[in-house]
Amino acid sequence: MNKQGQDHIYRIALDAMGGDFGPAETVKAAVEGSSAHNVDIVLVGEEKLLRSELDKYEYSSRISVMPSKGVIQEGQHPVKAIRSNPSASIVLANQLVLEGKADAVVSMGSTGASMASSTLAFGLLEGLDRPALGGNVFGIAPKVSILDLGSSVDCRPSQLVDFAVIGSVYAKIILKIDNPRIGLLSVGGEEGKGNKQTQETYELLKNRDINFVGNVEGFDIFLNKADVIVCDGFVGNILLKFGEGFLRAMEYIFYNTLKDSLTAEDSNLIKSRFRSLGSQAENGGGPLFGVNGVVVVGHGSSRADSIIKSFNVVKQCLELNLVNAIRQELTGTANPN
Repeated sequence: MNKQGQDHIYRIALDAMGGDFGPAETVKAAVEGSSAHNVDIVLVGEEKLLRSELDKYEYSSRISVMPSKGVIQEGQHPVKAIRSNPSASIVLANQLVLEGKADAVVSMGSTGASMASSTLAFGLLEGLDRPALGGNVFGIAPKVSILDLGSSVDCRPSQLVDFAVIGSVYAKIILKIDNPRIGLLSVGGEEGKGNKQTQETYELLKNRDINFVGNVEGFDIFLNKADVIVCDGFVGNILLKFGEGFLRAMEYIFYNTLKDSLTAEDSNLIKSRFRSLGSQAENGGGPLFGVNGVVVVGHGSSRADSIIKSFNVVKQCLELNLVNAIRQELTGTANPN
């Protein structure tokens, strides 16, 4: 799980049963993506189903299969499900990394299961109580990261500060933003606005050695007011899904208003453009922050092309040693230069 040279061939444990379209789309992604991104893929899942899907393709020895039994579904209690089914695909995928047989995990399956199993396998970075989900999620604001997006629906102010630190490191390392601006999502821009949680977090952030620019409002996400937006997972997940739904609705309205006067080429261009402005979670997902390993969690509705993009996210995290950079920042050992 340490940084290696950029010519190193990484091995990814892919939860092949995860997501709405596994294993058909996950297997397709593995076959097409292994060569496109120069990675080895271990497909973790029901062996008979995986072999049946693989038989549809010509594939190289870079694709291998790790048999598992069952899959943890959305709606199941993650920890209980893991304990009752320790051979589930996501559990064994994490086990491969723990044993040094893979460098990272990718899953489009249950977010709760990914969080719980990776936390149990790798542990959390020092000082953290739970992992976080986030990153640059909207194509309309591609350099703006939001944390948390649903992993922690009830947060203490200290945990929101941790999200700010993690988001700052992500923006520096992955998005190449010097001295990222941190904004706290609230109901008004003035100091003192918001509920008790927000007000207490504001005071903590003021005294933290990060570039805190104060409160920001929902519309500020698209107005370049901050590079990292901090909120709890309850608010963040609603914000994410509202944004996805709003842009889909706008695509529908725009297309149906103009469809009679558009060529097929123009119609496809409009659809493509709207989708590029929407959720980037559907285009490769993002890292699960705070666990002591590289885990990329994608959208449940991901098709093969989106899953393939997650392989590149993995490579970025490994080559840039994101986990260690976050660890150093949290413990105060980061190199100021």
